[in-house]
Amino acid sequence: MGLRVSTNIASLSAQRSIRQNNEELTRSLRALSSGKRVNRAGDDAAGFSIGESFRGQIRSSRQARFNADSAISLVQTAEGGLNEQNNILIRLRELATQAASDTVSDTEREFLDDEFQVLIEEFDRISKTTLYGSKSLLSGSDEQLEFHVGINDDDSSRIAVTLDSNTSADNVGIAGNDVLDKGDARDSLESIDDALVDLTRARAKFGALQSRLQFTSDHLGAQIENITAARSQIVDADIAEEVTNLVSAQIQEEAGISVLAQATQSPKSALQLLHSINR
Repeated sequence: MGLRVSTNIASLSAQRSIRQNNEELTRSLRALSSGKRVNRAGDDAAGFSIGESFRGQIRSSRQARFNADSAISLVQTAEGGLNEQNNILIRLRELATQAASDTVSDTEREFLDDEFQVLIEEFDRISKTTLYGSKSLLSGSDEQLEFHVGINDDDSSRIAVTLDSNTSADNVGIAGNDVLDKGDARDSLESIDDALVDLTRARAKFGALQSRLQFTSDHLGAQIENITAARSQIVDADIAEEVTNLVSAQIQEEAGISVLAQATQSPKSALQLLHSINR
């Protein structure tokens, strides 16, 4: 290359290289400080778009799993009420069995019936007051609930259930029973057994729903994990690689600065030639 004074091509080339190395250095520093390979669309337009789509799926899946877990809590609330009603029926059966025997007198049966009646009242009260928020779970309201446990707007993203379990004392057939005499006590045994079957049916329905919701929650957890891993492959920085890129960019920048310093000497050589003409 000839010696020129007005235009220093070598200097311009060195400046361009320094600018490129500086951009790479800045990119590596940004990746290392954020932990992300893709921090803006300019870093990787396709990767940025896919990463943001995955981020939306992850956030929606987390909310869907929260919805499923909340639905499980609703079912567990109903199960808690049914469990206490079941315990009451067991006690009622025990009292009826005791009153059905002539080992107790009529006076003692009156005492047994006092407990028998208040337990029926409590059984009925539990049916009316087992609530999840404002929703009555055991009164046979027939309200239809939908749990959104997916990330799309379709039927496969929803689980529907109807609150048709009515475990009131009247509905299960124990209202009006007593143990004031031997015959009534024996009749109550049959009514209590029928009530136990009704209660078991309601518990089985809620139990099946809880099992389904638990599988749904577990599936969403696995989905969140897998999509997060896929997004990480696209947008997260490989620290080892970025450190290598950073060191390389630093070395090249220092080399470029050194070359630039050398390039600025070329015009001086041309001036020396010009000075020699005057000698």
